[in-house]
Amino acid sequence: MKRNLKLILEYDGTRFHGWQYQVGVRTVQGVLEEALERLSGESRRVYAASRTDAGVHALCQVVNFYTESSHSPEVFVRALNAFLPRDLAVISCEEAEPKFNARYRAQGKIYRYLIYNLPHRRAFGHSYCWHISEPLDVEAMQEAAKYLIGTHDFSSFQAKSREEKEKDPVREMKRIEIKRSDQGYICVEFEAKSFLKQMARNIIGTLVMAGRGKIKPEQMKQILEEKNRKVAGPTAPAQGLYLVKVFY
Repeated sequence: MKRNLKLILEYDGTRFHGWQYQVGVRTVQGVLEEALERLSGESRRVYAASRTDAGVHALCQVVNFYTESSHSPEVFVRALNAFLPRDLAVISCEEAEPKFNARYRAQGKIYRYLIYNLPHRRAFGHSYCWHISEPLDVEAMQEAAKYLIGTHDFSSFQAKSREEKEKDPVREMKRIEIKRSDQGYICVEFEAKSFLKQMARNIIGTLVMAGRGKIKPEQMKQILEEKNRKVAGPTAPAQGLYLVKVFY
């Protein structure tokens, strides 16, 4: 009897070329499918809530796959973690309804981006944040972010190449929160039903321009309305981005 199992994964994206399987490179999907085949003897495709880019981390990636294995969810967790490398872990496993699909059933996602904003760099943690040595104006970043809340055409913030562009660039941004910690970190948290490819990182690059005083906060509205990637800021480095939660 074929079962549908749901996994929660956590991974350090530093040494992965993103989620999606690619021939000849190390991806999260490829490594996970190899481990599943070792455990069950089946060659199965796994489906993820988010196809994270190279270098992006996940605290709560949700995946599902079909199997005829009789192993219990508890055995899947223990055995997969024994087979998987240290930078990829299975947090939980449970039975899902037959039609559950981790990607298409997702109702919302939270991403978090970390910026380390002190003059000196650190020896540790450089793979998990973007170090910006010059002071950033968090209030200006917060003001700029307000223009992105709601349903908009986010063409100005999607990936450049034709192959990566979505046919429908309209998305609903439910929330953007920007906070500075006492340790010098600026945390930006996004919540939306779905994101365009590189949308979060392109927004970060533009918010940082506002924080540096290179654009005024109210220019964010014009950037959004122009629907042109060239008018927005640079793409922020991948290592500062985390998939934090997926809603169903």
